[in-house]
Amino acid sequence: MPRIRCRYMDCVFLEDGYCGAAAVELDPDAGCLTYSQSEAAAPQEEWEDEEFDEEWEDEEEDLEEEEEDEEAWEDEEEEM
Repeated sequence: MPRIRCRYMDCVFLEDGYCGAAAVELDPDAGCLTYSQSEAAAPQEEWEDEEFDEEWEDEEEDLEEEEEDEEAWEDEEEEM
């Protein structure tokens, strides 16, 4: 089952950074239509530019690692 990384930090379906909803509806223009704000949402924090840049770099590194893992997995399948 595919896992969907969620960027909505106040969504009721958020489970360890991933969407836990049974079904997800996405719209290219509106984004996630399954999103539902939790009542216990923490107040929105202001991010400093430096913090934002660090978070963005970390996410890019994670994506690169995932792509490398997928390529290695595909190579192993081709060899079989």
